[in-house]
Formats: sequence, C-alpha cells, structure tokens
Amino acid sequence: MENQHLTAREIKENYSLIDLLTHLGYEPVKRVRNEQLYLSMLRDSDTVPSFSVNDKQGTWFDFGEGKGGNIIDFALQYWKGASFPEVLEKIVQTCGGLIPASGTARNYKRQPLAEKEPHYKILDIKELGNNAAILQYLKSRGISSVAEGRLKEIYYYVEDDAEKRSKFFAAGWQNEQGAWEIRNVNFKGCLGHKAISFIPNSEKRLAVFEGFFNYLSWLTENKFAPDTVLVLNSLSLLQAGIEKAQNFREVNLYFDNDPSGRNATSQFTAEIPWASDRSDIYANYNDYNDLIVAEQTNYQLNR
Repeated sequence: MENQHLTAREIKENYSLIDLLTHLGYEPVKRVRNEQLYLSMLRDSDTVPSFSVNDKQGTWFDFGEGKGGNIIDFALQYWKGASFPEVLEKIVQTCGGLIPASGTARNYKRQPLAEKEPHYKILDIKELGNNAAILQYLKSRGISSVAEGRLKEIYYYVEDDAEKRSKFFAAGWQNEQGAWEIRNVNFKGCLGHKAISFIPNSEKRLAVFEGFFNYLSWLTENKFAPDTVLVLNSLSLLQAGIEKAQNFREVNLYFDNDPSGRNATSQFTAEIPWASDRSDIYANYNDYNDLIVAEQTNYQLNR
C-alpha cells in the first residue's frame, strides 16, 4: 500500500486502543462494565490488573502510575524515546494498515463525545480557599502564590461497578472544551475531553507548556511576563499547539526533559524553526515544577 501520513486526530478517531494492545500481545484480565482491565504493560511490577481501557470513549488509565489519556498518550508512554511522528507510524503499523481512502480502518469509528457515559460527576466547583488540603498541596508544589484566579476546587464522585460512589476533590484547571484537568496528592487526570488551554495576551510572543503545573511554575518567576500562554495538557495535542503557534514571532518552549518532552521539542522546532527550547532553565530537573519544588525545599532548609 502506498504510504500515507495520518494526522493524530485521524488516528485517535479511527484506531482502537484495544486493537493496538491485542496486536502488541496483551489481553484483558477481566471486564468491568464498559472497561477492560489489564496488568499494566507500562510497569514491570503490576500483579493486580490496574490498567483500565474504555474503548467506547477511547481512553485508558493506569491506576498505579496515576496517568491516562487516549491511544496516542499511551503510545508515547509505551514507545519511550520514539519521536511523535514515529509513535504515530508505530500505531498504524502495529494495527496492520492505514485508513483506506473510501472509509475508516475496519469500519472502526470512535463514538462522539456526546455519547460518552462517564463514571464520574462533578458535584461542585469553588474558588480556592475553601479546602485546606488543596491549598497545602499547591503550596507543596511551590505554586500557591499564583494559583488564585487560575485554578478552582473541583468536587466530584466516581462510581464503581457496583454503583458505589466515592467522593473526591482536587485542584482543577480548565481547557478549551470546558473540561477539567485535575490534580491532587494522589491523582492526576481529566474530567471530560482533553483539549489545549490558551491564554491570550501578546500578539507576538508565545510561551508553550506541557501541563499547567509547569505553566504556573514559570509564572512564579515571570509574574509580569506579557506572553500569550499555550498549555497542551497532553503531548497528543502537540500538532494543535504547533498550529496555534504559527502566527507568533517569538515562541518559547518549556517541555519536559524526559524522552517524550525532548521529542516533542524536536517536532515543534522542526515545524516552527524560530521556536526556542527554554528547558535549559531547569536543565538538572525533569520539568519546571521540579525546579521550583527543589528551590523551595532548599530555601526552607537554609532558613
């Protein structure tokens, strides 16, 4: 078959994570409602199935790692060290082919967002200041001074297979789809559909981050910076970020210093050559937030 280049959106809409896992040699241990549970292939130590896939929604979550996302987020974790285009190609090759011009691969089509049946419900959204545990968590991450007005307190429940509801709370960051990226001391995830977050300001200068904790970490040192800010919220949205960045004269990248972040930087600068890699600021750390936490710890120790 003649080589075709599929976009990340085409792959997310037309390829099944269950199918990809089957081709990789992984089978679910059990099924719970709409989800299939696997021994995590992202960790060597998993003895209890803690990797959950909801193929109807096209999402996964690894409870041991506290990470989740879509098929591309999984592939970036599974094939660490591969570039973003290489990861897309690996998905297609592993699943056995490309999307025919007349239709979708194996007539597989992801159900639209409106048909999702989430196992959670947001109960309340409050301004910061009502929950001491959330404030303490943000303080421990070194970003409490800039969190007010940017983050919210999100209260929600999750329903298990027996329809038992467990209530939780977390700090929340909203994306362009109105969904909430949530973080607390035990959990990192998204309530709703993944999307970028865009904060307009300067028409010429753009700062780009993988996640909102790194943006807020940068903000603690650049409180009066005029930059427009783009937070990807997931490296699977890298192409959307590149498209947003095209019209800016100055683009500064603050991606992680892990293989996925380095590959994302390479992909970004390949398509936007004038973009600058600013990860040297936190060269000895995985990301900007790790630097801020280390600086805060050192300050407290030396007081």
